[in-house]
Amino acid sequence: MHKAAKALPRGAPTVLPSRIGARRSKSITRRQWFWPAVFLAPALVGFCAFTLFPAVASLALSFTSWNLNTLPKWIGLDNYVKMVSDPTAIKVFWNTVYFTVVTVPVLLVIPLLLAIALNQKIAGVRFFRAAYFLPVISSMVAMSMVWQWMYNADFGLINYCLDLVGINGPKWMTDERWAMPAVMITSIWKSIGFNMMLFLAGLQGISSSYYEAAEIDGANVFQKFWNITLPSLRPTTLFVTVITIINSFQVFDQVMVMTGGGPNRSSSVLVHYIYQNGFQFYRMGYASALGWALTIFVLILTLVQFRLNKSQGD
Repeated sequence: MHKAAKALPRGAPTVLPSRIGARRSKSITRRQWFWPAVFLAPALVGFCAFTLFPAVASLALSFTSWNLNTLPKWIGLDNYVKMVSDPTAIKVFWNTVYFTVVTVPVLLVIPLLLAIALNQKIAGVRFFRAAYFLPVISSMVAMSMVWQWMYNADFGLINYCLDLVGINGPKWMTDERWAMPAVMITSIWKSIGFNMMLFLAGLQGISSSYYEAAEIDGANVFQKFWNITLPSLRPTTLFVTVITIINSFQVFDQVMVMTGGGPNRSSSVLVHYIYQNGFQFYRMGYASALGWALTIFVLILTLVQFRLNKSQGD
């Protein structure tokens, strides 16, 4: 090495080839990261400004008392203690659980059956797929207003059809027994198409050779469904279940438009109560605490779903 260095001309660089390669690789890496960073910057800035910062700020506010007119006052865990003894918070929580327990199974079974039916080679299958998916791309506010008119006790289409068969329709929007079921029906109608498309995508990913082999073994329709379709759809079913539960705990638009949480809070849900505390009652600290309690509860439910799915897979 010493002799080789002496043989070099005067003024020639004595940098080792390995160091040159390292510098080149570093410059290539920097060039590779530059343009992705440029294109990701707007989305990253938007995420930090409108998602990350509000989330951190709401967590800090959940330990304060703030009415928007004065500076936040630190009160520790008082907001979290308060929600445990708040009868309204308890009522809207159980309303949300009621909504979830009813709508989630329906939004798993009916979309799956529709997906199986629309996965067959039948005439007009594309039209039916588009027809079932059409409510998904419609505005929830607009659809809620349409359903509100349909539920009208005096001139609504639903009660008119019930009268034709001799049934006296209820006052949907003003009856404590029927306000929440009315919201559920609207929510189910709006979401069926989305879940159906997810199941349809999962069904089309199942190889037809499985069914052909089962037919050779003499399996009937139910046996093919139970032993091939359902196990193959397990990842899709997990995904649909998780997002449906999350969406059910975040229900708000249809409640706000159709019933406003009434009558007597029979249709009020957690997100509606959070909205009221924050922007009607100006209790931003308490609203933030409710929001984080909802987040933690949904996170626990999601982890339980993943755990159950893993145990069933084992």
